[in-house]
Amino acid sequence: MKRLILVYNPVSGHATFKNRLDWMIEEFQKRGCMLLIYRTQKDNTGVFEEFVREAQAEGILVAGGDGTLHEVVNLLLRAGLSMPVAIIGSGTSNDFASYLGINEDMEAYFDCIAAGKTRLVDLGKAAGEYFVNVASAGMMTSIAHEVDVRFKNAMGKMAYYLKGLGELPRFRAMPLKVIADGREYHLEAFLFVIINSSVVGSMRNVAAEVRVDDGKLDFLAVKKCSVTELMKITAELISSRPVSSENGVLHIQASRFEVSTAGDVLSDLDGEAGPMLPLCVETVPRVLEVYCM
Repeated sequence: MKRLILVYNPVSGHATFKNRLDWMIEEFQKRGCMLLIYRTQKDNTGVFEEFVREAQAEGILVAGGDGTLHEVVNLLLRAGLSMPVAIIGSGTSNDFASYLGINEDMEAYFDCIAAGKTRLVDLGKAAGEYFVNVASAGMMTSIAHEVDVRFKNAMGKMAYYLKGLGELPRFRAMPLKVIADGREYHLEAFLFVIINSSVVGSMRNVAAEVRVDDGKLDFLAVKKCSVTELMKITAELISSRPVSSENGVLHIQASRFEVSTAGDVLSDLDGEAGPMLPLCVETVPRVLEVYCM
């Protein structure tokens, strides 16, 4: 039988994935695959690497949110472990899986995994850490780190929105200096994101012409503007319409970005706390093999 590792985060989303374990084991057994189960813990360093090496599996399935995927990808690449990764979305946010459309029909996706159908995708890298989907900083970025885990598990994405509404009075623009493949930009912005896919914060099609295998990342900054303009951009995002051509948005495609600002500003990588600005971000082309239909 084909051996596959299933990594699951017991607290992702509504902490209900464990109720689907038996169903998944049965489904993969029917497809001639054996699942070797790894339950994530507070510190997976070392233990996870040893488990993967001893399992001698052909691929790895990651069940959790974007943060779980982020952790597993970093553990694999830092250890020099090369194997295809499947994304079983079960967290509060599963943006990369949504972009690839791989969790819309789970039965078909299981067939894809069993058949070994994959594609290579780019990753971003900042301060020695890989990110799968997005690096960001500015207003809203800190909210993911401030939302209580119990509240997030109970309320899902609504927890972020409720927290965000409470932060509106504190929104401030920050001065940004951006160097993209050697070209320099200066602006005041409420926030910026550097994205690998066009799905961010569960909002689809945030920018046009975004690809995960073109060797480039996309920088989008929401410039300092009036509340009316900001609400218009927000409405476009919620309606799944690209904002990359809006007057209040700066959109740049490049393989390397350097972003700096005044004061202490924390970045975010795939929903997890990242390094302080200044931030140097590089594209790592076609480094991750993903099971994909």
